[in-house]
Amino acid sequence: MSNFKIREIKPEDNEQVAKVVRSVLVEMGVPKVGTAYEDKALDDMYGTYQHPRMNYFVLESEGKIIGGAGIAPLAGLEEKVCELQKMYFLPEARGKGLGAQMMDTCLKYAASQAFEKCYIETLPYMENARKLYGKSGFKSLEAPMGNTGHFNCTMWMIRDV
Repeated sequence: MSNFKIREIKPEDNEQVAKVVRSVLVEMGVPKVGTAYEDKALDDMYGTYQHPRMNYFVLESEGKIIGGAGIAPLAGLEEKVCELQKMYFLPEARGKGLGAQMMDTCLKYAASQAFEKCYIETLPYMENARKLYGKSGFKSLEAPMGNTGHFNCTMWMIRDV
């Protein structure tokens, strides 16, 4: 696959995006309860992100969605802190620097929306994701922030936008 493109989500992307996220979560052995797997938003990602200071970006290759990530205000700390949400890539998108490009796209959007910090929740066994977050300037936190409802996510990170 080649011709990778990062763009804003469109309504017709909803089904593919939900499949990408759920398939990566299953691949990683993520619990289906208390994680993004059960989020109702997954079935209408376009509609979910059609609100102020929110955007979801997809990674497309040859007409197929192979990854995505979003930015939204962090529930409970909406004014100054955003959350990097639902950043997942199919195996064919990994190891090509596309995660770093997606991260850059999301953080530029966050800056354009006057967020000061970006927060993310993850899991201990998502090692490659955590490496990317670390390279992108995220630092570990001792406890969660905001109110995401993802009680099974046990690692939290933050960085300046």
